[in-house]
Amino acid sequence: MNQSYFHKVVDCQWACPAHTPVPEYIRLIAQGRYADAYMINWVSNVFPGVLGRTCDRPCEPACRRGRVEENNGADPEPVAICRLKRVAADNKGDVLARMPDIAPKNGKRVVCIGAGPSSLTVARDLAPLGYDITIYDAEAKAGGFIRSQIPRFRLPESVVDEETDYILNMGVDFKNKQRVDSLQALLSDGYDAIYVGSGAPRGRDLDIPGRTEAAKDIHIGIDWLASVSFGHITEVKGKVIVLGGGNTAMDCCRSARRLGSSDVKVVVRSGFAEMKASPWEKEDALHEGIPILNYHVPKSFECKGGKLVGMRFEIVEAVFDEKGNRSLVPSGEPEVYIECDSVLLAVGQENAFPWIEKDCGVEFNRYGLPVLDQ
Repeated sequence: MNQSYFHKVVDCQWACPAHTPVPEYIRLIAQGRYADAYMINWVSNVFPGVLGRTCDRPCEPACRRGRVEENNGADPEPVAICRLKRVAADNKGDVLARMPDIAPKNGKRVVCIGAGPSSLTVARDLAPLGYDITIYDAEAKAGGFIRSQIPRFRLPESVVDEETDYILNMGVDFKNKQRVDSLQALLSDGYDAIYVGSGAPRGRDLDIPGRTEAAKDIHIGIDWLASVSFGHITEVKGKVIVLGGGNTAMDCCRSARRLGSSDVKVVVRSGFAEMKASPWEKEDALHEGIPILNYHVPKSFECKGGKLVGMRFEIVEAVFDEKGNRSLVPSGEPEVYIECDSVLLAVGQENAFPWIEKDCGVEFNRYGLPVLDQ
């Protein structure tokens, strides 16, 4: 980003209801003080380099800059908060010496299950205060889904290594390649607190005719992305259908294209505007020549000789009742058949806690989530 952009942001009123001054880290970026900006951001944003590349940017569509600035008749663009974080992260230099000092141990022991961003944030906040932090994770390196689910073309592994190491180097006992199989066992180890940061590790499946027969050619999206990330999958041949309209689906289709498939389609049951993927993710997929087919509801996987050869879809349309509630109804058009050699399912994720015993005192709700007090 050029200096004129920074000065424009700094000179205009910060676009929030209270008209508070522009955040200090943006002023520091404008002054070329990238390390100072990074450390100010790091106080509340534990992974500026990661989020500077991958954040879903909910603040930017809500940005009020358009109310305070003219843009030669065009719609003013929001303040590029996501990219500003990346600018600071990419240009900060060595900030290891600026990490917090570690207080003497206070005698309290905390264990975190999973080494994803949630547990790492707990460790970052508590380790400097003298807490003895242990983190368990089944993988060799920390990072969780930010390491295994985000393609390398969006997030280089070196960025993940750097920002997770800042935390692990605070004296955290990282027990890698050690899957937790029993909460009851941890409860008996005398920890003062147990933090469950295992996330939603299971991708949703799709139970429609042909699923069992075509199983070897159908892959759960988040598992497939992990296999790509760890180098288990290095090539994709033939025609690929990606089912789902979220960011995981966009990562799957763009990864499949980069791994060699020249025919990748995204198929969604909703309308284009209702897809959960970020607008820029959808734009990037379309820019790479990947079509997005909307209002297609999967009906069956079609097989020949035990091999997947295509899928059938019902065409639907959106209708709204008097309260504005939307539902999808058959459009009356004939079913659509799409040829494919493999399918990537990116239709959502589910929580999975098979390692938490039913009699250990944790109550679960009907969504499979632990019941928490306020």
